[in-house]
Amino acid sequence: MEGAAAGGCSALPEDADAVVGAGCGMDAADLDAALKKTYITEMPSSSCHSSSGPEKKIGHRRVDASGETTYKKTTSSALKGAIQLGIGYTVGNLSSKPERDVLMQDFYVVESIFFPSEGSNLTPAHHYPDFRFKTYAPVAFRYFRELFGIRPDDYLYSLCNEPLIELSNPGASGSIFYVTRDDEFILKTVMHKEAEFLQKLLPGYYMNLNQNPRTLLPKFFGLYCVQSGGKNIRIVVMNNILPRVVRMHLKFDLKGSTYKRRASKKEREKSKPTFKDLDFMQDVPDGLLLDVDTYNALLKTLQRDCLVLESFKIMDYSLLLGVHNLDQAERDQQMEGSQSSSDEKRPAAQRALYSTAMESIQGGAACGGSIDTDDTMGGIPAVNTKGERLLLFIGIIDILQSY
Repeated sequence: MEGAAAGGCSALPEDADAVVGAGCGMDAADLDAALKKTYITEMPSSSCHSSSGPEKKIGHRRVDASGETTYKKTTSSALKGAIQLGIGYTVGNLSSKPERDVLMQDFYVVESIFFPSEGSNLTPAHHYPDFRFKTYAPVAFRYFRELFGIRPDDYLYSLCNEPLIELSNPGASGSIFYVTRDDEFILKTVMHKEAEFLQKLLPGYYMNLNQNPRTLLPKFFGLYCVQSGGKNIRIVVMNNILPRVVRMHLKFDLKGSTYKRRASKKEREKSKPTFKDLDFMQDVPDGLLLDVDTYNALLKTLQRDCLVLESFKIMDYSLLLGVHNLDQAERDQQMEGSQSSSDEKRPAAQRALYSTAMESIQGGAACGGSIDTDDTMGGIPAVNTKGERLLLFIGIIDILQSY
């Protein structure tokens, strides 16, 4: 199988989302427009700051000389704390409300709660700057979580019980990525336009998931906004495609295009680089081999997902492919000694339904439940041309760019 066939999506400037909305004052103007569509009642003050000091910056993301990450002037530790406090409150609050059918207006609701650092009669005291926490379409996202078998207490436990882990290799977008300690969820900061686009997508996304919960499209479990220091930081919670407990020997971001699709020199120097289409064609010239049923199921899922994206007028997305080489992992373990082999072989299974690559495509396979996912850790079994056994971890990513 030529793994570069990601549905024929066009390549667009990969740093597009790092530039959109990065200008000072953009948030307030955009929010003003969004007011007409949602129930937001407060207007944040927006101020421009000049950055100084030896820091690395991409978009709104900054890393100072000490290694501390900030996003829109909010430190990563304060952002993580605000996210956990906010989600803890909003999910707990929602669980006290009776379940009901999702109505059209549910997609446009925005709930807001203020968290002063000294605490209030609704919120606990905390050590972070005062912030306001907004939850978008809470009833709709509760429905999505239910559809994927995520119980409210499991969601709360994953997101709020232990510190979130910041990913050190976040990519070129200028977003901050966090993963939960149990590997279940990824949290990503998104631009205002991406959050607004996701809100517009929700009714169609709802319809699509009802018809087909087995999909390689991102699974969105929540959309939130932390408002602090006059800035809005929007966060989306999604399924984690590449579990940290499984070592990815190769990682590709594929678009099905060859224009400027080679990993940069800087990317290649990273310990775990993400390669692109031209690298795939060079390094895996004969492709990856899957059995017929699995191949057909994967192709059918990708074709169906790409049709859905086309109907939403989405074209700038990627196929994220992680390759775990079982034979290479065994060789590495023999060289290093087998002290950690039992942990690596049996990571905790992901709890969300259809969250693994194998579950996402099995719906279309003739061999439905015949594969023992215990042995595959949720990956799709394949081999390379050397005959080495592989597990493929696949998902469609970056679908929130609208053109």
